Amino acid sequence: MRIAVFGAGGVGGYFGGRLAQSGQEVIFIARGEHLHAIQANGLQVDSFKGNFHVEQAQASDDPQQVGEVDYVLVAIKAWQVPEAAQAMQPLVGEQTCVVPMQNGVDAPVELGKVLGEDKVLGGLCQISAYIAAPGHIYHVGIEPYIAFGELDGRSSARAEQLLQVFEKAGVRAEIPPDIQVAMWNKFLFIAAISGVGAVTRAPVGVLRQTEGVRQMLEEAMQEIFTIARARNINLPNEAVVKTLGFIDGLPPGVTASMQRDIIEGRPSELASQNGAVVRMGAELGIPTPVNAFLYYSLLPQQMRARGQLQF
Repeated sequence: MRIAVFGAGGVGGYFGGRLAQSGQEVIFIARGEHLHAIQANGLQVDSFKGNFHVEQAQASDDPQQVGEVDYVLVAIKAWQVPEAAQAMQPLVGEQTCVVPMQNGVDAPVELGKVLGEDKVLGGLCQISAYIAAPGHIYHVGIEPYIAFGELDGRSSARAEQLLQVFEKAGVRAEIPPDIQVAMWNKFLFIAAISGVGAVTRAPVGVLRQTEGVRQMLEEAMQEIFTIARARNINLPNEAVVKTLGFIDGLPPGVTASMQRDIIEGRPSELASQNGAVVRMGAELGIPTPVNAFLYYSLLPQQMRARGQLQF
């Protein structure tokens, strides 16, 4: 099995590293010092589930040189997907399957526009990991999990084959009955915790135990739930309650990647998370006051990070 991991950050580095460790041929698409470190010294992953080192890891910044693969795992930030879809075209042949792992719900459509809708699965993952140093991934929390499936809900050999590959690698993986529902369940969680976390600049332990902040989390999720139902996504009635329960079980120091990006002055997934909620709400005529507050409160910082504002 030949698998390209487009983006070797915390997500791609961990999941790609586990696949490589299990014997799959994995090629990491990376850049800069991180790329050079992987090429020179392999990939080191430190994890509370056990540290490991991928020696002689394959890595490149040139998809043309890599050529066609069986699967592409897209592990970049959501705002990078449209440009990356163009760059990854040399990796995609007639039988290639592309699996997005982004936060948000827009990536399958954005990838399909460039690569072909028939090439793209729906997908999501759960993990808290980041690049600690070039060639070094640090997995700090959340049981690693990946889910994927055909967007129209049918079963397929390509999804089943990928499931077996992840299971062989010891990664908890699943083909949900409805990948759209699974993606929106993740979206309901990540957009709320990212936006509230970025505005408050506090970890999850503070968000969930501070009365008014917890209410803001719940109301942000309820807005997403309402939009999902209006888009005929059959989220279960208890989705918000279950997500709050999941948040209550997280280590208190956990922060979201979008939150960290905004705090550290980097471009973030704001437009793909709270901004997407506001956009879809406007399209459907559904009020989204909490997500609008989160989005517009954070927008000046986002614009500054992208060089669109100076202050």
